Amino acid sequence: MNSMHKSDSVDSAISDLHAWRRELSDQFSGDVRAMVEDAMRRQEQSGHRIIRRRELTNKPMHPSGGSAGADNSETSPAAR
Repeated sequence: MNSMHKSDSVDSAISDLHAWRRELSDQFSGDVRAMVEDAMRRQEQSGHRIIRRRELTNKPMHPSGGSAGADNSETSPAAR
């Protein structure tokens, strides 16, 4: 019976989170950039660092110039 109570409280917490998310999304018309800008503004006003901005480094996982295992002369299985 205790596990049933725990499950109900988890379901309630999840429902609350979904309601809060919908409310926040509606407040900013679903604009994620506006949500982030608002959070950053509130962070600056509070004096507490919450959002850590860092330079995005979009580096390829595999360098260009070919790879040892790829043979571009073969057709893909979907093309056969």
